[in-house]
Amino acid sequence: MTDLELITMGRVGVDIYPEQIGRHLEDVTSFAKFLGGSSTNVAVAAARLGRRTATITRTGDDPFGRFIHAALRGFGVDDRWVTPVEGLPTPVTFCEIFPPDDFPLYFYREPKAPDLEIDVDELDFDAIRAADVFWVTGTGLSQEPSRAAHLAALEARSTDPRAGERITVLDLDYRPMFWESAGLATEQMQAALPHVTVAVGNREECEVAVGETEPQAAAAALRATGVELAVVKQGPAGVLGVRGDESVVVPPVAVDVVNGLGAGDAFGGSLVHGLLSGWDLTTVLSFANAAGAYVAGQLSCADAMPTVDQVSAVLSRGSVEPQGRVR
Repeated sequence: MTDLELITMGRVGVDIYPEQIGRHLEDVTSFAKFLGGSSTNVAVAAARLGRRTATITRTGDDPFGRFIHAALRGFGVDDRWVTPVEGLPTPVTFCEIFPPDDFPLYFYREPKAPDLEIDVDELDFDAIRAADVFWVTGTGLSQEPSRAAHLAALEARSTDPRAGERITVLDLDYRPMFWESAGLATEQMQAALPHVTVAVGNREECEVAVGETEPQAAAAALRATGVELAVVKQGPAGVLGVRGDESVVVPPVAVDVVNGLGAGDAFGGSLVHGLLSGWDLTTVLSFANAAGAYVAGQLSCADAMPTVDQVSAVLSRGSVEPQGRVR
C-alpha cells in the first residue's frame, strides 16, 4: 500500500531542446537536455506543488534511462515503478522553437518506445487503487501491451469500493504519429472514458474522443460517457470546465511565449493540486491556467514547473513576467 496522492502512467523520455530561438534544427548550435514525456511531466508538476507523486513507465537500459531516474528523484517523484526494457533505447525528442505558436516536435521512439512495453503483470494494483489521483494519457492506449495495462489499471480503479472517493483522469493527449489510425484512437478512448472521473483535452482531441469540437458539445459528450468533470482547452478562448450544474470558462493568462510545449503538463499537475485541495472549479482552472502560462514563458518543460508561490504571483499580476530568451 502507499500514501501517494498522485500516480501517473505513460510516456517518458529525454527532451533535447535548442538553446537558440527561431532557428531550424539544422542551424542550431547548442542544445539542453531535460526530463520529458507528458504523464511524467504531470507528476513533476504536482510534486513541485508539494504533492506526493510517482510515475509508472519504462525506459531503455542506457545512460538516458539513468538520467531519467536521477531527474525524477531530483524532482521528488517516486521512481520505484520505472523499469528498464532490454534492447530498446530511451526515447529522445527534439523540437524547434518559433514563438508564439509554432513548436514542431520530432519524436525518436523507434523501433518501439519502452513506455509502450508497460505490462499488466508488472502493475502494483494495490497502489493504483489507493492513490488519491491516477492519471493516464491517450498515448498509453496506442499500442500493446501498454493498452491492456492501462485499461486493466483503469478498471481496477473504477471497480474498487473506494472509487467514489478517488479521482481518475484521462488526458486525451492525441498525437496521430503514435496511432495506427484516428479510428483506433476513438475506439480506445471510448473504452477508457467510462472508467474515469475527469477528462482533459483540447478541441481537436475531443473530436477524436467523442466526435465534437464545439466546447460545450464536447464537454456534454464527455460527460455522457460517465465523466464527472470535463475540461476542454480552447487556446486563446481560455478553458472550459463542466461539472454537475457548473459550467466555467476561465480566460487565458497573458504571457510572452518562449516554448508552449510544457504548458499542458503544468496545467495537468496544477489541476490535480486544485482538485485535491477541494477548491471550487473556477479557482482550480484559474490556478491551472496560470501554471500553464508560467511554463509557456520558459524554455524547458519539467525543469520549469512552478511552485505554489510562483503560480500565485502570476495570478496576482494577471500575467507572466517576461523571461530573458536564449538566442
